[in-house]
Amino acid sequence: MKPSSPETKTRPSPSPSPGTRARKGRAAPAVDSPWSGTPDREQQREAKRQAVLQAAAQLFNERGFSATSLDDIAARLGVSKPTLYYYVKNKDEILLQCVNQGLAMTLEGIEASRRAGGQAVDQLRACMQVYARIVTMDFGMCLIRVGDEQVPPDSRRELRRQKAAIDQAFRRLVAAGVQEGSLAPCDPKMTAFVIAGALSWIGRWYQPGGQYSAEEVAQQCIDTLMGGVLRRAEPARRAASAKRAANPSKD
Repeated sequence: MKPSSPETKTRPSPSPSPGTRARKGRAAPAVDSPWSGTPDREQQREAKRQAVLQAAAQLFNERGFSATSLDDIAARLGVSKPTLYYYVKNKDEILLQCVNQGLAMTLEGIEASRRAGGQAVDQLRACMQVYARIVTMDFGMCLIRVGDEQVPPDSRRELRRQKAAIDQAFRRLVAAGVQEGSLAPCDPKMTAFVIAGALSWIGRWYQPGGQYSAEEVAQQCIDTLMGGVLRRAEPARRAASAKRAANPSKD
């Protein structure tokens, strides 16, 4: 067997570049790097946490909060019950986070509609569209179908404060619409209650895959609320009727 030359024995292997070492996992980066795996792990964890909340919201909507267990949520996701504890503490926390997400989506949508500008009546219609759409979604539906009394007591006050913010937004827009003349004179408080109550109820009876899409449901309900249900006579006909009423002796 031919012996190796001294050069062969002593020749050092070329050192991998820092980037190569990092890719092969041989050494940690010398400084914090945006290319490290931490952001990806955090994103994956958040995506899994959101999946837990989404599955829970769907089950709460289908069965009710009390009739849904952590085992049900785990089964919906195809994981074991202990796996859920990596992302949430208990069922009460899940419910609180689901309702919080529904509220946050609603408030953000209403604020975005308000910032878009336009007349108060246009802003009001846009806010109604946002609200009606969200209550047909999992978290928004959960917000409507699950009562405040089922939320842990220490969080109940905050949730009611946020719900009151939605009511106040509708009241302000109704009052502004009356002032600008685009809405008929009314009590803003009562009108806001009627609007929010009617749109909230969509979240209780709406079923995905039914006769109407979520957009069609929202549009028809909003048109009814904005236009009313009484048939309105044509302007000329109304004027003639008013004239006859004012001069009955000429008939």
